[in-house]
Order: sequence, then C-alpha cells, then structure tokens
Amino acid sequence: MLNNIRVVLSHTTHPGNIGAAARAMKTMGLRHLYLINPRHFPDPQADAMAAGADDVLRDAVVCGSIDEALQGVVFTVAMTARLRDISLEVKTPREAMPLLQQHAAAQPVALLFGTEMSGLTNEEMGRAQLLAHIPANPDFSSLNLAAAVQVMCYELSVAAGAGLPALAETHPAPHEQVEGFFSHLEKALFEIGFFTTQNPARLMQRLRRLYARARLEQEEINILRGILSVTTEYNARLKTRYLQEHK
Repeated sequence: MLNNIRVVLSHTTHPGNIGAAARAMKTMGLRHLYLINPRHFPDPQADAMAAGADDVLRDAVVCGSIDEALQGVVFTVAMTARLRDISLEVKTPREAMPLLQQHAAAQPVALLFGTEMSGLTNEEMGRAQLLAHIPANPDFSSLNLAAAVQVMCYELSVAAGAGLPALAETHPAPHEQVEGFFSHLEKALFEIGFFTTQNPARLMQRLRRLYARARLEQEEINILRGILSVTTEYNARLKTRYLQEHK
C-alpha cells in the first residue's frame, strides 16, 4: 500500500522544507516524493534537513506541472489551511487518510501540499477528489510545511495499521483521463453556447466539485465523453442546417 502513495509538494520555496518533508516521510515508511517546480533543488540545505533520508531526496521526481506529478493517480487528497468559497469536501486527517489508504491498496494515490506562503491555488485544488484540513489554533493555524507532512504521514500509518477492508473492486479513472474529460467538457460547453450567461472558470470549478464526489470510473468517463461528442456533432448539424435555410 505504501508503495502506491506519493507525496507531492508544489512550488516549495525553501529547500530545507523539502529535506524535512523527506525525513518525515521516511519515518513513516513513505518514499515517493514528487516536487512541482521547486525554487531550489537539489540543495545542500535539503540534504542537511533530510538527516538520513538522503535516498528519498535522491529518488525525488521533479515535475514541471501538477498534471505531470499526478499522472496515473486515481485519488488525490489536497491539503488546505483555510475554507474557500468553492471547495471540495473537507475532512480531518483522521477521516481522510483511511480513504487514501484504501485506494492505495490497488492503485497510485497522492497527498498534495502547496507552497509555504499561500498553499495550493484553486486550479491545483481542482485536481483533487478530497480536501484535508489539520485542526489547529484558530489564532495561529499556520503549520510549517514539513510539520504538516509529518502529521499526514503519521495518520496514514495509523490508517494502514487499522487493517481497513479493501474497497470493492472498481476501476477509477486515472488523473490524465479525468483531465481529458474536463477539457472535452469545457470545449463542448463553449461550442453549444452554454457559457454565454455563465462565468466559465467558476462554473468549471463547480463541475469539478460535482464529478469529484462521483469518483468517476474509466468506463463512466468513456460514456460521458461519448455523450459530449454526440451533443457537439448534433449542434454542428443544426448550425449547418440553419445557415443553409437562411442563405
């Protein structure tokens, strides 16, 4: 199960936090670290803070985008320190990590952390199926990045030791297939004129939230994209007929 879990750090600014996060991972048996456009890496400060987790740093995968970091992943939990006007379901670490662990029993999953100062962007949050929030002092709720990684890795180890039953056999769609569907959906909505009275970006955020709750499977993605293709083809035929009749 642990081999299917990747910890993804997005746009980390301080290399020491990368090293400390690697150390936190290794203490809990995790080793797959992915870095999205880190400001400084590799770096001597990362090596120093790793304190024995040099192998985790050595094998870290540096990515140019979140889609690259999440390729092949079927379930992503994103960390948030604040509530947002449009968000996914938010759970505590003790609630969220058993779900991540159950998906990891069969396929790759990800635990996603944002940059130190501002966390994850709305676009990055939209790539997740679930949000997790670490309850903290409301007057001083900002955790150090590595401390947050340690808390979540510990909760993962607790979930792994609980002997949770495996999920019923499903075939969840991998990240890249889900993103292909959203690109297709947005293009189709433009083509049929649905966005004329809507805010496209905000509406797509809401649609992402809706489909994240559904936990789409591969066959379901194929069905939905088939519907979109037929819809846009029918719309194109109607436009052609209208133009021919009004020459």
